[in-house]
Amino acid sequence: MKNYHFFAMMSRMKYIDRWSLMNNTRRENISEHSLCVAMIAHVLTLIHNKRFGGCLDPEHAAAIALFHDCTEIITGDLPTPIKYSSKTLRNAYKDIEQEAAEQLLSSLPSYLREDYRALLLPEEKDDPYLLRLVKAADRLSALIKCIEELQMGNKEFLKAKDEILSTIASMDMPEIEVFVQEFLPSYSLTLDEQNLENH
Repeated sequence: MKNYHFFAMMSRMKYIDRWSLMNNTRRENISEHSLCVAMIAHVLTLIHNKRFGGCLDPEHAAAIALFHDCTEIITGDLPTPIKYSSKTLRNAYKDIEQEAAEQLLSSLPSYLREDYRALLLPEEKDDPYLLRLVKAADRLSALIKCIEELQMGNKEFLKAKDEILSTIASMDMPEIEVFVQEFLPSYSLTLDEQNLENH
């Protein structure tokens, strides 16, 4: 019987650090980041459905988010300012990500490949607004990282926070506004302050 390496490769997400050009008080790997993005994508999709009359699948959004950075197992994490510094680099990196996704998909048995293709390469088939919600969750996760670093007195993340806030504002999505108003303020509280507010 043939062995397939896909999930052993996925387990290596914990070895890929994000924010590699930044001075971090605490390292964040893509496994941790992907879990955060999945939880936020899930709730953004629920907000979309329950507050704005949508009918998208929150579990599917969460599943896409879990795998959204998995190609970095092969490519590594290219810092955002470099990745988007020119159209040439952006297009080249997109091609590299596509190739990495195909390589990962080839490490699955054939009967599972199409199911995971829908998660690793969702832009081929998925609802564009659902993909925007996943992208918004990715940006919100990055904003939370900036907030946590600034809470620790690390001013290295000050400019990144401003740039991410600007990106989030330009997305102009009501689901983001709800999350920012109802959930984001808690990230600036201590555990004791969160507990006090619950009593």
